[in-house]
Amino acid sequence: MLHLASTSDPAWTRRALANIDEILLDHAHCEKKAASTALSLIFRYPERPSLMLPLSRLAREELAHFEEVVAILRRRGLEFRRQRPSPYAAELMKIVRKGEPLRLLDTLLCCALIEARSCERMQLLAESLEEPGLARLYRGLLASEARHFNTYVELARALELVPEEALRRRLDEVAAHEAEVVAAAPDEPRMHN
Repeated sequence: MLHLASTSDPAWTRRALANIDEILLDHAHCEKKAASTALSLIFRYPERPSLMLPLSRLAREELAHFEEVVAILRRRGLEFRRQRPSPYAAELMKIVRKGEPLRLLDTLLCCALIEARSCERMQLLAESLEEPGLARLYRGLLASEARHFNTYVELARALELVPEEALRRRLDEVAAHEAEVVAAAPDEPRMHN
């Protein structure tokens, strides 16, 4: 369903559980970045009206998730703060072709894979966390993360830039690249490392 070319190493779950406050902080940053990315696409592609409303809705939902995670951090006695970003997204985006309109197509597919990896990692947390409130948080986010994956793929499909078979082939290529990025990521407590 999520089109990932690899599954997370069990070491990721162990590292995440041992550093859950850092994971929560990184999760908040990921939600903020996801909202920013959706808004950036709206501004970058005003000539693509099919993107406007779906991305606007997605950005609002990501900001609501950001607020939810920040509230959890505060309940734990922590504050949202700067965090050195994971190299994951920058490495993933290296597969994006430079020329338009294929740049837009690839960007949407990369966003889809980011959402897919988030969904997979949130499922791992939901299944492994012993804190009921945090497990409930991650269970509650699974459907929206999967929906965001589908939204990005459907937006790419609706552009009708390439035939369906070529779109599926490119999604496979981006997924394979994403798996390589995850495998090479540093062992830090991050949602996508």
